[in-house]
Amino acid sequence: MSLVVTSAPDARVISRSNERGILASGTTAARLVNAMTVDVEDYFQVSAFDKAVSRASWDSRQSRVCSNTERLLDLFAEANIKATFFVLGWVAERFPGLVRRIVSEGHELASHGFGHQLVYSQSHKEFRDDLRSARAALEAAGGCPIFGYRAPSYSIVRESLWALDVLIEEGYVFDSSIYPVRHDRYGISDWTREVHRIDRPGGSIWELPGSTIRVAGTNLPIGGGGYFRLLPYGWTRHGMRRLNAAKQSAIFYLHPWEIDPDQPRISAGRLSTFRHYRNLAETEDRLRRLIAEFPFGRVTDVLANVAGGSKIASL
Repeated sequence: MSLVVTSAPDARVISRSNERGILASGTTAARLVNAMTVDVEDYFQVSAFDKAVSRASWDSRQSRVCSNTERLLDLFAEANIKATFFVLGWVAERFPGLVRRIVSEGHELASHGFGHQLVYSQSHKEFRDDLRSARAALEAAGGCPIFGYRAPSYSIVRESLWALDVLIEEGYVFDSSIYPVRHDRYGISDWTREVHRIDRPGGSIWELPGSTIRVAGTNLPIGGGGYFRLLPYGWTRHGMRRLNAAKQSAIFYLHPWEIDPDQPRISAGRLSTFRHYRNLAETEDRLRRLIAEFPFGRVTDVLANVAGGSKIASL
């Protein structure tokens, strides 16, 4: 299938988004903000633990997703920040009160799929069924429509670009599932680094790639998650300053379990253990420092700037 990537919006895509109740005409662009995004999943649901933790055991494990997400909600309230929460349908189905709080406090609710299955491990039908199950659970809990998606572990890769067609067919307006880096689990290293629109045969969708900067011809990640915990804080700050100086928004992400150093330990391989548990005790302080230094908002606040002065309505 053909793939056309463009960075500037046109009347067609703005009209299409208007039909879905997201974009409304405006006269001035909002100030530049970075997207604060949270992938709401529990500590035992991460892809790195797929071989160590069976999905059949999820319901019997101690859940910490509510308390950790509520800590983030409190932190964002203190800083007067609105964020985008990509929530697993599995979480929404079991903890609808958490989803209601996210929505009631003015944050944007989006989908992280239902069962945290890697996209490239699913068939087209399995992916569509997962999308629909997640949307049903999220809309039932949150009482609002769902227009945004992020794949578990950024698992829309070159071999699974077909997922974009399914997202368009299912009525999604934006996606944040492609990381333009080299990684053992995800990434399309030569992908467009900026927020952009993707034209597919069946329509268009906005893509918000994981944030990177170019160093010696290579894309290096600065967008949060493990990179925020494992690398020095100054690396993230340097990268975001570079992007903002170029009038580009950074797309920052983290997981609720990343501010929880007391979570139960799961026995996994050496690399997975290092990636998951390293610097958990430092993440919350780093996050507080980051939001004191940079302006943050929702994905739709970022798209308001990219869309040439259109105003994004609250979801």
